[in-house]
Amino acid sequence: MSAKTYVVLGAGRQGTAAAYDMARWGNARRVILADRDLDVARQSAERVNRMVGAPLAEPAPVDVDDLEAVERLLRGADACLSAVPYFYNLGLTQAAIRARCNFCDLGGNTTIVRQQHAFHEEALAAGVSVIPDCGQVPGLGTSLIVYAMELLDEAVDVYMWDGGIPQNPRPPFNYLLTFHIAGLTNEYAEPAIFLRDWEITEVEPMSELETVEFPPPIGMLEAFVAGGGTSTMPWTFRGRLRTLQNKTLRHPGHFAQLRAFYDLGLWDTRPIRVGGVEVVPRDVFHVLFEPKVTFPGDKDIVIVRVKAVGKKDGRDAEAVVELIDYFDEGTGFTAMERATGWSAAIVAEMMAHGLTPRGAGGVEVMVPARPFVEEMRRHGLNVTEHGVLLG
Repeated sequence: MSAKTYVVLGAGRQGTAAAYDMARWGNARRVILADRDLDVARQSAERVNRMVGAPLAEPAPVDVDDLEAVERLLRGADACLSAVPYFYNLGLTQAAIRARCNFCDLGGNTTIVRQQHAFHEEALAAGVSVIPDCGQVPGLGTSLIVYAMELLDEAVDVYMWDGGIPQNPRPPFNYLLTFHIAGLTNEYAEPAIFLRDWEITEVEPMSELETVEFPPPIGMLEAFVAGGGTSTMPWTFRGRLRTLQNKTLRHPGHFAQLRAFYDLGLWDTRPIRVGGVEVVPRDVFHVLFEPKVTFPGDKDIVIVRVKAVGKKDGRDAEAVVELIDYFDEGTGFTAMERATGWSAAIVAEMMAHGLTPRGAGGVEVMVPARPFVEEMRRHGLNVTEHGVLLG
């Protein structure tokens, strides 16, 4: 099997984690870490090379606003992962198709993802796969949902609970920010799209609070509705599933505090005038909140639990698939970097090795779930499963 060339756009936390995964497990010849800040790219590449013990990663300067430069960079590469903010991904998708390079990204906005899917014919003609929304959730969680469904003969109701939380929560917010704060507020402020009673249903964010029990040392967590986690699955599974939903997991107390900011309008993106100056409330929230939940060196946990309910061998049954992942002491990667960067890298690796169909589409139809889960386990992400016959 020939060695592959990968490009990672964005050499931040997730991009570095993905590049490491590609270099270690992706049969890589080269891993190009591209960033508009060459020093950041260089530091990231040096870290990856130290960890894998080989000069596989190399830095490259690129501004993702310059799509011609991106296209030149991607020519000859086997797969590209975009680890930059979601609003760049539509243009990057087009550049990748023109360069005939497989493309996936960390997503973050379902409207943009559905626009990317509209490039199916162009991707098919170019002989490449385009698979957006490949982060932790959606992405990893999407594949675990499909895997849980496949453990049954027929799935009817599917529930997911997921989140990244600190191992040792600090007051007042009991939260640890492990990815870009714009992604957090995008989830908290946008409505969720679920399937309920077989129909696509929009559900208010920061609602429907419940508690969920996990084994020690985690214990009781709270869960609530947040946007984006189901990506395009409601449209894909409409008519097949009665229920499809996900809720975000947090330590107790977090929901009540953050719901107050939502009610106050601090996540609005429309400018308001304050003392004669126009400000965006969400920008103000970011500036105030980020320092309160950023603790370099603190360790995190990522949890994804999926329960699929339906039929197995003619009897009522449920299948539960779960990932509980902790900060990695060996590599220094957070659980969120592993669950996001590593899982997205697995998709890029599968694309590069011809294991995904060509064209553009959702993770739920483009990424074979069982091989994906097998790769997760090979990379050290421990997915467990169990089934129960109910009738």
